[in-house]
Amino acid sequence: MKYGYIGLGNLGKHLAASLRRAGFEVVVNDLDRDAAKSLLEAGCTWAASPRELAAQVDCVITCLPSPAASNTVLTGPDGVLQGLRRGGTWIEMSTTDEREIKRIAALAADQGISTLECPVTGGVHLAAQGKITVLVGGEQAVFEAHRPALAAMGGQIFYMGELGKASVIKVITNMLAFIHLVACGEALMLAKRGGLDLAQAFHAIQASSGTSFVHETEGQLVLNGSYDINFTMDLACKDLGFAYEYGRKFGVPLELAGLTEQIFRRGRSQYGSEAQSTQIVKLLEDALGTDLRAPGFPSKLS
Repeated sequence: MKYGYIGLGNLGKHLAASLRRAGFEVVVNDLDRDAAKSLLEAGCTWAASPRELAAQVDCVITCLPSPAASNTVLTGPDGVLQGLRRGGTWIEMSTTDEREIKRIAALAADQGISTLECPVTGGVHLAAQGKITVLVGGEQAVFEAHRPALAAMGGQIFYMGELGKASVIKVITNMLAFIHLVACGEALMLAKRGGLDLAQAFHAIQASSGTSFVHETEGQLVLNGSYDINFTMDLACKDLGFAYEYGRKFGVPLELAGLTEQIFRRGRSQYGSEAQSTQIVKLLEDALGTDLRAPGFPSKLS
């Protein structure tokens, strides 16, 4: 199949590159053509608009920063649904909410277009390696038809069931990650103020029952001081908002998630919407006038 990829940000550019490396024909589009430079050099083709891209491919993949952006790209006057032929597929890899993916999927279905939701989790560094986890929702037959492409972009692939289910589990995983990040910062600060060697404390936690994926990855960026996770404070607030909405919808009191959402809103107010989400730990550092630097940790994950 021939694929189109729209949204060449921190995640999308790596996922599109993995598709191309696997031998797929890939047409790309983004608001910023410069974002496609390395992909064009790798043999991808540029399209001037989502509609133009869709007219050239069997399947359009989107990886965009918000549900509003996806709506514009799909349903706008120059959007994907204006160009993708009957029998085509739209794969949404953005983090969105259950209602929105179903709403746009219904519009696509009216035009004979299938939909899969395939949000990813694990971090930009795993996307660059082609090892990021892919969460899938939609019809099983559509999933199987596109499994080779998903395998090219990711490592573990989890089929979660009907459309909407992958959106829910993606929000759950992000909710946990942000809670863990706040907890990681508090733990490291306890270690620092308790007079422990921070590098040794990091490794001790890593080898303990208290470890987490976030501690083992983002914790290193905090200790380095780069905080460079390629995920913004604004995106974190968006995802925590989704989680809280699900809590209300499903009748689940999300006390930790609610508190974490407020902490991240304060972090966004303090450092700006484009600040790294890992800078949430800096709130505690600044409040106590104590940094969490330690030697031997990378500025980026690889």
